Amino acid sequence: MSRARTLAGPALHRARRYARGDLGADLLAAVIVTIMLIPQSLAYAMLAGLPPQVGLYASILPLLAYALLGTSRTLAVGPVAIVSLMTAAAIGQIGVAGGPQHLAAAAMLALMSGAMLLAMGALRLGFIANFLSHPVISGFITAAGLLIAASQIRHLLGTSGGGTTLPQIAAALLREAGAVNPVTLATGAAVLSFLIWSRRGLPAVLARAGLPRRASAIAAKAAPIAAVAATIALAEALDFAARGVALVGAIPQGLPPLALPLLPLELIAALALPAFLISLIGFVESVSVAQTLAARRRQRIEPNRELIGLGAANLAAGLSSGYPVTGGLARSAVNFDAGAQTQAAGGFTAAGIALAALFLTPYLGALPQATLAAIIIVAVLSLVDLPAIARVFAYSRSDFAAMAATMVLTLLAGVEWGLIAGVTLSLLLYLYRTSKPHIAVVGQVPQTEHYRNIDRHKVLTSPNVLSIRIDESLYFANSRYLEDRIAALVAERPALRHVVLMCSAVNFIDASALESLEEINRRLGEAAIRLHLSEVKGPVMDRLARTDFLTHLSGEVFLSQHEACRHCGAAI
Repeated sequence: MSRARTLAGPALHRARRYARGDLGADLLAAVIVTIMLIPQSLAYAMLAGLPPQVGLYASILPLLAYALLGTSRTLAVGPVAIVSLMTAAAIGQIGVAGGPQHLAAAAMLALMSGAMLLAMGALRLGFIANFLSHPVISGFITAAGLLIAASQIRHLLGTSGGGTTLPQIAAALLREAGAVNPVTLATGAAVLSFLIWSRRGLPAVLARAGLPRRASAIAAKAAPIAAVAATIALAEALDFAARGVALVGAIPQGLPPLALPLLPLELIAALALPAFLISLIGFVESVSVAQTLAARRRQRIEPNRELIGLGAANLAAGLSSGYPVTGGLARSAVNFDAGAQTQAAGGFTAAGIALAALFLTPYLGALPQATLAAIIIVAVLSLVDLPAIARVFAYSRSDFAAMAATMVLTLLAGVEWGLIAGVTLSLLLYLYRTSKPHIAVVGQVPQTEHYRNIDRHKVLTSPNVLSIRIDESLYFANSRYLEDRIAALVAERPALRHVVLMCSAVNFIDASALESLEEINRRLGEAAIRLHLSEVKGPVMDRLARTDFLTHLSGEVFLSQHEACRHCGAAI
């Protein structure tokens, strides 16, 4: 990749080949995504504990930054539910909600997240996302979705409850049970019912009316904007404010102010861990969506370049009074289905949101908060995958343990502790599993050159030769186990003269494992038993060749297991 391409990003290099047909497709997709993003941005800002205009601010410059530096042609970057919840948890104890320090903390969180993502991209650390297993991610998203939905119930009821964990939320709802506002409840229930119906019933109605199926599905995604318009009209006509219904209130009109957030050093230090977790979750969610959509068009995503694109988007959010952003599944899918062809669709969407911030905000002050709460609940419940819990339990108890720990701690202790516990337990379980690798004694399948586990197949063996297949790479955590296992097998065979380690599944041998192999070779030599290796992979053999192990090896290294056994007189 040339230096110019590295600095400029793929979007600028495609600009010269931008086709006129792409312009129309990108503009149409941008209009549809803009309509969807306006209510979502307001709702997610409320979820993050921030004024609604911050959601709009986080949907302008970040989109432009990603359009210039990202690799996905259809990923739509902006506020998302999970990151909004994590932002709320991170800044909840800093300043007065909606106050200057609170807003500065949100912007600083975006700046720190952006800097971390850029550093990871520069160091080509896109692989770090692999440390989050799918069960952990699934459990975290499911628990976070339930937590988000529960946190919005108070807005549907018109009560003043709160909390960042499920017990806190439940206790607050019980305390305020007698203070439910009937008008708020009726509004929230009506919007919630309409949005749920619009996901399945509305596309069918539109299709029967003659609208093409694809257009019907896209139009149904714009149902929140209809709910927003209808409830604003009702709020003004019926004077909801006088009836005690909580409204969004006055929203500043204009483009986001550009400023560098300032916070005391101790508060910045307190935001470091949340910023890292937000970066990690945001990257995993974003790159998963981008790769899924790119595969459908046979396009390619570069994970390390995505780190750069998302890092730039978050820096832009922090400098424009926003909060952390990432690629969202729902809006990206809409962008894709609407026919977006290039990153220019993101730039056009940013322009649409900017126009909304300039001209539409005076009309949004009468929007009931219950409407935004209903939009959030419907959006996040689609992330909840309860059947996945049963699937993981049936397949792997250890993965289920990590998934369950993530879910329970997310719900009971908060999103940060849940995620940390899930990642930590996943790594510990991996170390435990690989510390006791599967080691099989193998024999020759009659009339073939194949060797299989003696406990699973009818095979031929020799009392003079022990053939062992190691089904794991060798490293510090399992090297001692290998020593003990071989010693036990050798002790059971008094006539043994040869041990052959079949290394077809060994991808690397670290220094600790090398010392164990040297010790095994020494012990077997003292018992007049020769140690052989077979089917050693090239990279592993290259590393062994840089040591004196092969010089001291009592036996030989063979290309195949059959050749080794034939040399030892055990093959037919």
